[in-house]
Amino acid sequence: MDIPSDRARHFPATARNRDVIADVLKRYLPATGIVLEIASGSGEHSVYFARAFPDLRWQPSDPDPLNLESITAWGEAAEAGNLCTPLPINASDVILPIDAADAMMCINMIHISPWDATKGLMRNAAKLLPQGAPLYLYGPYRVGGVHTAPSNEAFDRSLRSQNETWGVRDLEDVCAEAEKNGLSFVECVEMPSNNQSVIFRKTG
Repeated sequence: MDIPSDRARHFPATARNRDVIADVLKRYLPATGIVLEIASGSGEHSVYFARAFPDLRWQPSDPDPLNLESITAWGEAAEAGNLCTPLPINASDVILPIDAADAMMCINMIHISPWDATKGLMRNAAKLLPQGAPLYLYGPYRVGGVHTAPSNEAFDRSLRSQNETWGVRDLEDVCAEAEKNGLSFVECVEMPSNNQSVIFRKTG
């Protein structure tokens, strides 16, 4: 799809990773219900996944007003009936403008946000998801305290130079925060460009 308007942001990485992400999501998303996407960014993923999973309602969200405008622009151009109006959600918020979700996902947020955002994401997943529902994460992680590639190490240094509260996280720390909130680790799938898909389920 062409960029629909000057309100719509475009991130080239979306087109590169959306198919492989969808392949993993097919194994975990419910047949019907609502998927809450945290930190939807430009909205390009939201449009693509809404089309890829037409029996699910796709709820994008983001704390950035410019991203909310972009999500709206992409959604209007796509005319996907199952794509909801984006919500202004910060992952670390205590009170959210949504009461429940049947699945949650978060792409490329954990390393470009303070650790409080990860803690809030896990806390809210525990609050919103029913028993057995999935939380899907995508992004780069350290494993055993070690970067999985030199490019990730350089990326980590770049992030921390921009904001000392950002950075590639240890997968073990993310899993520990999930466990605190009754979310059990299911699987880690290696993805292109040294990223990982990490899946949890609500069990507590």
